[in-house]
Amino acid sequence: ENLEMRLSAKRREKKRREKRLDECGDQVDVQISSSDFNKKKKKKENKTRRRHAAGLNYHDSQLVQSTFKTNLIEKFQCLYEGKDKKGNPTLLNEIYTELYITESESGEINNEHEVRQIETQSRRAATEETPIKCNDIFRPLPGQDKANRTVLTKGVAGIGKTVSVQKFIVDWKENQDIQLIFPLPFRELNLMTDKTLRLSDLLLVFFPETIEIKPFSGEYKVLFIFDGLDECRLSLDFQSDVRLCDESESVSVDVLLTNLIMGNLLPSALIWITSRPAAADLIPSECVHRMTEVRGFDDPQKEEYFRKRISDQSLANRIISHLKSNRSLFIMCHIPVFCWISAAVLEKMLSRAESGEIPKTLTQMYTHFLILQTNIKLRECGIDETEASVYSGLCTQIFREEFGLNGLNLFSFVHLSLQEHLAALYVHFSFTINNISVFDQTKSLLLKIFKQKKYNSLSELHQRAVNEALQSKNGHLDLFLRFLLGLSLESNQTLLRELLTQTRSCSYNKEETVEYIKQKIRRNRSPERSINLFHCLNELGDDSLMQEIQDYLKSGEIRETKLSSSQWSALVYVLLTSEEKMDVLDLKLFVGKQHTADEVLQNLLPVVKESRSVR
Repeated sequence: ENLEMRLSAKRREKKRREKRLDECGDQVDVQISSSDFNKKKKKKENKTRRRHAAGLNYHDSQLVQSTFKTNLIEKFQCLYEGKDKKGNPTLLNEIYTELYITESESGEINNEHEVRQIETQSRRAATEETPIKCNDIFRPLPGQDKANRTVLTKGVAGIGKTVSVQKFIVDWKENQDIQLIFPLPFRELNLMTDKTLRLSDLLLVFFPETIEIKPFSGEYKVLFIFDGLDECRLSLDFQSDVRLCDESESVSVDVLLTNLIMGNLLPSALIWITSRPAAADLIPSECVHRMTEVRGFDDPQKEEYFRKRISDQSLANRIISHLKSNRSLFIMCHIPVFCWISAAVLEKMLSRAESGEIPKTLTQMYTHFLILQTNIKLRECGIDETEASVYSGLCTQIFREEFGLNGLNLFSFVHLSLQEHLAALYVHFSFTINNISVFDQTKSLLLKIFKQKKYNSLSELHQRAVNEALQSKNGHLDLFLRFLLGLSLESNQTLLRELLTQTRSCSYNKEETVEYIKQKIRRNRSPERSINLFHCLNELGDDSLMQEIQDYLKSGEIRETKLSSSQWSALVYVLLTSEEKMDVLDLKLFVGKQHTADEVLQNLLPVVKESRSVR
């Protein structure tokens, strides 16, 4: 019955989409003039009047509103995961796990790599912040009396912003005072950059039924949801002198949006904007009444997700135990998309007798996931045979497929980390097959011929990659570096042979790479910048520095031992990746004859920053 309901919903959605494209095609076609647009609209209005004259109650506001609400909930009630979009969607409420959302200060924008931000957040101890449930996004916290007209929700890629929007709509009954919700993704609004139209015309493009609702009559409380500000290609100029207060006036889409957000247009309407952190400052702080942040799953929520996602609870417990045994993997599980990737891989590997090693590193996890996708037949992807060479089986879950308003298929990476894994594969194969370093490639073919350096071993390439990553102030190459180094291990080489058989033998001494990284750790004065280098050592299977520090900690000799710079960095890494939250950091545990309190404080500053209190 559930399957039949889902299929029926899918068929209804397909018919709705076809009808919408048919009725509104001229509104989104760049080549159609505004006069044609108005002719089409007038024709539709005349058709509605004829229906009314015939006694058909099509524009009964309550009936139309109810239908609109039902259609919207049906559209958002399913969560399409990878190839499941082709016919086996998951009901959102069956799998949804409450996300950790808090109020956030507008402050300085964090431009660090998003995985680095996740790792920082995962180490942060529980504070006095009050979590906000998704459905309470507009409600004031206890003791607050301010109205939250415009809410900006930020969060890194894959953290659950769009799913939160879905959940809010599906749980509409929790906010019954809002009569109309209009979700308008920036990805689709981008297709209307050259349009000049009224706000009602814009809504008609996305929601044709609004012609019978009259949403701006004053009898409805309206919510506009603008999802994905970081994908916005419109020129949102909040300093413009163009002030729009009349919704019947025709202007460009960017002017419509800025005046809606500023409150010049429909000041009583609620506005919800979602964005990745780097783009959040596109909206002036004075226009935002509440800033919230989606921080993904906390530790209990991670476990809840796997128990909901995996029907076999015994298997779910084994998956959770495996992830908790590897701190770097469990930290990444703060990102819901990574939980999904891990579930896809581990559910298959742990539910049957597997000869291969169960993934213990990020590189192993992502390589197994990639192999899973390449093993999916093309007929399961719904891709025409003639397009197979272009799209391949990767389109099922590596990329997210959406339908634009003009009928074009849009593809984007499900998560940035998948792109970085493919980038590492490309660099690795470019060297092992063609002996080419992508770091030395130039635009000029002539310069490429004369200046491109020939590397004698994979270790030299890795050293160059380490240097490039350390020079990146924002850590944008950190995760890529972890993948690139991890791909060199024999266990991953065996997996890679399933992807590409045409490889050449190349010289590689893992110990050279390990020693080079340790040298960098010794010379690097910033323990924070060394954290990713320890992740790299973990990918290479070397834990000698960490084990040394852990032995000192267990024996209590840490106070009497003169630590080198690399050992201080190792101590920082061990403390930050510990399963224990940094509620109280007692510096006296490290102060002794060898180190003064000031020296301990200076070297453990990264840990101090993440601790709730320091003694």
